[in-house]
Amino acid sequence: MRAAGGEVITVRWVRVNGPSMVPALYDGDTALVRMGAAPEPGDVVLVRWASRPGQLSVKRAVREQDGGWWVLGDNGFGSTDSRQLGAAEVLGVLRWRLGPRPGRIR
Repeated sequence: MRAAGGEVITVRWVRVNGPSMVPALYDGDTALVRMGAAPEPGDVVLVRWASRPGQLSVKRAVREQDGGWWVLGDNGFGSTDSRQLGAAEVLGVLRWRLGPRPGRIR
């Protein structure tokens, strides 16, 4: 996909697994991720941690910290996030939920 200025945009879909992002996203939701997009505080992002390189997670960006981003799950009781794992590498920003309830991710 190309943006108006000719920039190549890479998009992938992810399926949410677990309750960490309730109420923004639920277990089983499918969403589109704009890979390489620069996050802003409050964005829902796709991340990985150095201590868990094979695991991708969906969290909310809070602030830049220690060369990465401090990220938290919206459901603090059901989330493993920067509180346990430290700053994360942001891979992309989630913008749209495809299903089961299509719409913009807030």
